[in-house]
Amino acid sequence: MPTPTHPSHLFDDVPGPSTPAVVPPSAEDLDPRRVARQLYWQGWRVSRIAEKLGVKATTIHSWKRRDQWDETTPLDRVESAIEQRLAFLIAKTEKEGRDFKEIDLLGREMERMSRVRKHEGTGKESDLNPNILARNAGPKKAPVKNHFTVVQVAALHERFLEELFDYQTGWYRAGFLHRIRDILKSRQIGATWYFAREALDDALQTGRNQIFLSASKAQSHIFRQYVVKFAQDAADVALRGETITLSNGAELHFLATSSSTAQGYHGNVYTDEYFWIQGFEKFRKVTSGMALHKKWRMTYFSTPSAMSHEAYPFWTGSRMNKGRPKDQQIKIDVSHEALKDGLLCADGQWRQIVTILDALAGGCDLFDLEQLKLEFSPEEFAQLLMCQFIDDGQSVFPLSVMQRCMIDSWACWEDFKPFAVRPLGNREVWVGYDPSHTGDSAALVVMAPPAVPGGKFRIVAKAQFKGMDFEAQAAAIKLICGGYNVTYIGIDTTGMGGGVYQLVKQFFPQATAINYSVSVKVNMVLKALSVIQAGRLEFDSGWTDMAASFMAIKKTTTAAGRQVTFEAGRSDETSHADLAWATMHCLVHEPLEGQTSTNTSIIEIC
Repeated sequence: MPTPTHPSHLFDDVPGPSTPAVVPPSAEDLDPRRVARQLYWQGWRVSRIAEKLGVKATTIHSWKRRDQWDETTPLDRVESAIEQRLAFLIAKTEKEGRDFKEIDLLGREMERMSRVRKHEGTGKESDLNPNILARNAGPKKAPVKNHFTVVQVAALHERFLEELFDYQTGWYRAGFLHRIRDILKSRQIGATWYFAREALDDALQTGRNQIFLSASKAQSHIFRQYVVKFAQDAADVALRGETITLSNGAELHFLATSSSTAQGYHGNVYTDEYFWIQGFEKFRKVTSGMALHKKWRMTYFSTPSAMSHEAYPFWTGSRMNKGRPKDQQIKIDVSHEALKDGLLCADGQWRQIVTILDALAGGCDLFDLEQLKLEFSPEEFAQLLMCQFIDDGQSVFPLSVMQRCMIDSWACWEDFKPFAVRPLGNREVWVGYDPSHTGDSAALVVMAPPAVPGGKFRIVAKAQFKGMDFEAQAAAIKLICGGYNVTYIGIDTTGMGGGVYQLVKQFFPQATAINYSVSVKVNMVLKALSVIQAGRLEFDSGWTDMAASFMAIKKTTTAAGRQVTFEAGRSDETSHADLAWATMHCLVHEPLEGQTSTNTSIIEIC
């Protein structure tokens, strides 16, 4: 370190070329204690300070200890240096321009040190930067709702394309080439998931409105969940609003398929599970009006229901021939062979059939095909996964009958809160359970019984379980009892059901065993027919699997051919209409002729 020639170098000023130098204070005029402290804060050793000031080192150590030089903060040391330099400059009789600049600089530094001192006490950022107060005092702009930056739009689009299976990429390309897409699909191949993502991407890219139509409000909420999750995962944007309005003006509407709610909108239309919609022809006119302009596109996709459904002529193209001369009529081949790769048909619709086998070939690795063949009967496998329509002419519960039960639960059930801890509060419910047998699934149904004699039964919850032992099945029932006020549980005790029943009785002693026989099955089906034909059973329209389960039940005879019975599939072993049987386990708790003050239930009669 260079050695100063005089301690007063700390306060020397460099003279200008024409300005006489200010005479620095002499050594005798300086306070050695202050000079020693300043040198110590600059990093000098005590021995060197003592040598330069001509003071004993022990004296310097004493000053250091008594004045607590080491305990001072960096802020204290800087303030002391600024104070001394500023005092010297102010005392100069002849000042140059640079002196005034330095005085101004040191004054601003003192002001800054004062703000730092204040911030140490309050922790407020505004103490360090007064501009913050001025900025906050002005009118505040509301944050832009549902806004995506250019970078976020690009990231979401890239994520959308990266995660598609081959058949979904085909749907994406068809959307650019054709105004109407009509897709018959297997269950669980990601159609709702895909079209929710496609719609959000299109809204961001083009600013076009998107309209999602489902069988019920509860089902349309699934669309919204997919949209919100995709925005959050791909772009870290939290979408808000029941109707999502993006900052570019595009609106995303999530509607049920009733004509009264699905009017007055315009945009791209996505209609989910249209083969299960009641009054399809009337509804189709409403939806086509939403996308009448050529810039909008319409997308219909669904699993098959029955050939008796109103939408079946729309799918086959025969509806277009109604009222046309023979020479103007069209014929469309709707076989899987013709439509598996997608085809633009004579009526202007692009049609495609995507079975579970097509999905597997298209890269979908979500299925264990051999296990599914064990779990479903051949008829069910063909209908649910191979896109074959049901001929419900032999069904005990044809589609036309089951559609009477299908309602928009969120709109019709005011006392039902699906997201609450106890969705029905303390309202009484019954539970029907059809246990798992070899090769099929178990089904659980939660039903709210009528509040008055002759009232309606409402199926408020359902669940299906595969591959669970009877301990796990009993645990699933116990979990339901924690969220509902369960007063009755009916369990099929045939086969494995006996083990489930014994475990359930440990926490619900009043559980009822239903031991299947021909007479019991007949009584259950007759009771269900009576309730449904009287318009007394309701479940959400989005539960197409519930309707299909009932439709699978057909009248047959016993092996000896002497008695009439009811089965789903070819035999009792392949019987799979588990949701329907679980529902009937609840319905039989009310007598066949209806509940009165003197009668008993069917199970007790049997």
